Amino acid sequence: MNFRVGEGWDVHALVPGRPLVIGGVTIPHPVGLLGHSDADVLLHAITDALLGAAALGDIGAHFPDTDPVFRGADSLRLLAEAVRRVRQEGWQVGNIDCTVVAQAPRMAPYREAMRDAIARALGIEPGQVNVKAKTAEKLGPVGQGQSIEARAISLIYR
Repeated sequence: MNFRVGEGWDVHALVPGRPLVIGGVTIPHPVGLLGHSDADVLLHAITDALLGAAALGDIGAHFPDTDPVFRGADSLRLLAEAVRRVRQEGWQVGNIDCTVVAQAPRMAPYREAMRDAIARALGIEPGQVNVKAKTAEKLGPVGQGQSIEARAISLIYR
């Protein structure tokens, strides 16, 4: 098969005292995402989508949260390393389509910067990356402002 698709999903709790980093962009907000690394929920979903498409497992297998090396890690670097491993297996990235689900803050002002950061980390054109944003309509933990989640799909080809 000359192409494959992969999907990724991630969620992190919102807590005080942490910066809010989504899609490689630091967003001014009174709370940030809790995690071992920088907790960039969007980049984690994209990383999983790419690794899954290449049948290379998931982010936890490559960058375990039990390893102190990854404490506070920049998820842009983790994404760049994941795509290097995907390419090492003979695959190229066709496109990424992803969605951030957050009640607040609004993502629209940061979407283009996220798209550019993701494209740079993957070594592809910004036109190969789509970033969407949705609210949870005040439902569940995301809708109550307790967490943010992200979903991603990747297409890779030989």
